[in-house]
Amino acid sequence: MLNIIAVLTLTFAATMAVVGPVRHARDQQTAFATLRSNLANATAPVTQLDGDGRLWPLGTPIAILDIPQIGLREVVFEGTTSGVLMSGPGHRRDSVMPGQAGTSVIMGRQTAYGGPFGSIHQLQNGNVFTVTTGQGKQVFRVVAIRKAGELAPPALAQGKGRITLITAAGRNWVPEGLLRVDADLVSATQPSGARPLTAAALPQAEKSLSGDTGVWVSIMLLTQGLLLATVGLTLARYRWGEWQTWLAGGPFLAAFGVALANQVACLLPNLT
Repeated sequence: MLNIIAVLTLTFAATMAVVGPVRHARDQQTAFATLRSNLANATAPVTQLDGDGRLWPLGTPIAILDIPQIGLREVVFEGTTSGVLMSGPGHRRDSVMPGQAGTSVIMGRQTAYGGPFGSIHQLQNGNVFTVTTGQGKQVFRVVAIRKAGELAPPALAQGKGRITLITAAGRNWVPEGLLRVDADLVSATQPSGARPLTAAALPQAEKSLSGDTGVWVSIMLLTQGLLLATVGLTLARYRWGEWQTWLAGGPFLAAFGVALANQVACLLPNLT
């Protein structure tokens, strides 16, 4: 039990501090290559539905968000669960795609897994940034930076577009509400398609500051695997010796610990 607790504690801390940013960087690199190919072949998502009339899978790369004022250049993924936001900012699926008429919502982490939205509070009214989608490069101008309870920008006029960037407000690792950056579309409005997924049907795990309780089954299975590995190494210690056992079994415990830590991290608020 002490071994299990030690492995969980150490691997969770290592995952959040070291492995998480590395994973984020790797996923961004891979997604950028995929999205660049899709943009070149005109197959990047521009509606909620793919060519077969089904919702795009969670984690599908859909856009490139480029905010030079804070040095941010990130691939945006479809969906906003904790698991998706480990790889980078996510597009809330019940909102329009960036550049289309209406408000598109992009959510990103404040601190963990690279913390891509950790600096959006530094933006100022009038700052201009771009989002590249399958419909071209969309240009936005910041009109408001606000926390909960602060005045929202005026409602959109018919046929106009806006993007809202959302992350956690407050100290790192301790969310105290939401920080929103609203930016109006200043380039041409793009056409939109069918949107069968509404706000009422959006899963709870994809809403702001929500965790993904769907990972409990994986957590239970990985915990059992870690328990079996620990028992096996305890028995092996008496046959092989202490250092030989740790040399042979240490990587197994670490692998179980990292996998379990990633699943546990999915239970945390998705914007931390």
